[in-house]
Amino acid sequence: MNFQIAITGFVAIYIFMLAAFGGWVIIGNVPAILHTPLMSGSNFVHGIVVVGGLFALLNAANVTEQAVGFLAVLMGAGNVAGGYAVTDRMLAMFKPSAAPAARATAPDKARLVKKS
Repeated sequence: MNFQIAITGFVAIYIFMLAAFGGWVIIGNVPAILHTPLMSGSNFVHGIVVVGGLFALLNAANVTEQAVGFLAVLMGAGNVAGGYAVTDRMLAMFKPSAAPAARATAPDKARLVKKS
C-alpha cells in the first residue's frame, strides 16, 4: 500500500493558524512560577525543529528547499542555545549568593561600644 498525503494551501494555513492560536492560548495561561520548566520543554521542542530542519536540508532537491532547510536549522539551533542560556540565567537567580564576611573595623567597633 502506498499512501501519500499532500497538504495544500488553505489546509496548511489552517493548521498553522490553529497551532499558533493554540500555543498562544496555552502559553498565555501559564503562571510565572512555571516559566522555567516550560522553557526546558520549549528547548526540547526546538531540538526537534533542528532535527526536522536537518531532514529537510538533507532531502532538498533545489536551492529554495536548501535555503529553507538551512534557515530552519539555523533558527532552531539559535532558539535552543538562547533557551538554555535564559534557563541557566533564571536558575542562577535562585542560588544563594555568597554573603561577604561580616567584619567590623576598629572605628566601627568604637561606635558600637556604649559610653556610660
